[in-house]
Amino acid sequence: MTILDDAAIRLLKAGVESPRSEARLLLAHAMGVNQEDIISGTAAPDGAALARFHAALARRSAREPFAYIVGRREFFSRNFAVGAGALIPRPESEMLVEEAVRRFPQRDERLRVLDLGTGTGCLLLAFLAERPEAEGLGIDVSEAALAWARRNAERLGLAGRARFVRGDWSESLAARFDVVFVNPPYVKTGDIVTLAPEVAAHEPARALDGGQDGLDAYRRIAPTLSELLTARGCAFVEIGEGQAEAVSSIFEKSNVLIDGTVTDLARIYRCLVMVAAEQHSRAKQKKQL
Repeated sequence: MTILDDAAIRLLKAGVESPRSEARLLLAHAMGVNQEDIISGTAAPDGAALARFHAALARRSAREPFAYIVGRREFFSRNFAVGAGALIPRPESEMLVEEAVRRFPQRDERLRVLDLGTGTGCLLLAFLAERPEAEGLGIDVSEAALAWARRNAERLGLAGRARFVRGDWSESLAARFDVVFVNPPYVKTGDIVTLAPEVAAHEPARALDGGQDGLDAYRRIAPTLSELLTARGCAFVEIGEGQAEAVSSIFEKSNVLIDGTVTDLARIYRCLVMVAAEQHSRAKQKKQL
């Protein structure tokens, strides 16, 4: 039995979904090679690499997230550094960036961007990478998360256009922005224990816990969102499965209108696009003229 066979069995017993694949990727990470080198057998681990591999295997067997162990996660075709203290970027969050890019199609347009609950900075930085004349501000209550965001800005060469500050949502913000990303915690408090161990036991609870009904953060953000948007501004708000109607209702009571929705491949609503009510009113009047 090979090293990978042993590792795959250990991960399988720990409940990891793709044990063979992850064992191979962990070995490649420990050796500093591509997994193709492992598959082809062109690379063999030395003693130091084996020690790193067994240490990583122990962490993964304890259901620590794979991304935390290897220290990165791909998001919008870019590698983001990630680790303890920051929520791991999710594929569904890419839809917010995709929709923002679609709504603001000019690459050289000067845009002001705000990212509320920035975490690793993935939303803000992915958008800035697509729009080289844009500048942005990321806000998060967690200093640990902000440290990862700043590190990612440096790694991606975007530190000159991205600033990250500690704050509680939009408190004390007087500026207005063309693009506002909002990715709040939206898991019901009682549902957190039912999540995969990687999430429930390792990712920051503050970035997950949306209160008893999962909507607490939306209620806090809604009253000031319209004041953050420029005349042409759009907010891109991530939501959990089944939350579209409730979240829409919260924001529409706060001078914001839903201007579009984005679904994933399973037709689940993942993003609400919002504009200030006065923006919608002006556009309607202009159209009538």
